[in-house]
Amino acid sequence: MPKVEITIPEHLEMQIAQMVERGEFVNREEAIEDLLSTGIKAYKTSGPMDEEEGTGGPGLEDDGMMGHDDEYVF
Repeated sequence: MPKVEITIPEHLEMQIAQMVERGEFVNREEAIEDLLSTGIKAYKTSGPMDEEEGTGGPGLEDDGMMGHDDEYVF
């Protein structure tokens, strides 16, 4: 499986740590993988469609943050 390195805002790191502490995920890696997968699925089903119409599918090459500069939307 490919490895990636990301930088996320402190508040997101804290939320992920809390979910792991509560036992919602086994560890941070599982949490990030699952949350990222869920976010991509949500983006595909409810993401912006007007700039993607006629392109043959969602443009994941965009910034991936749905226009937000400092937070990911899931």
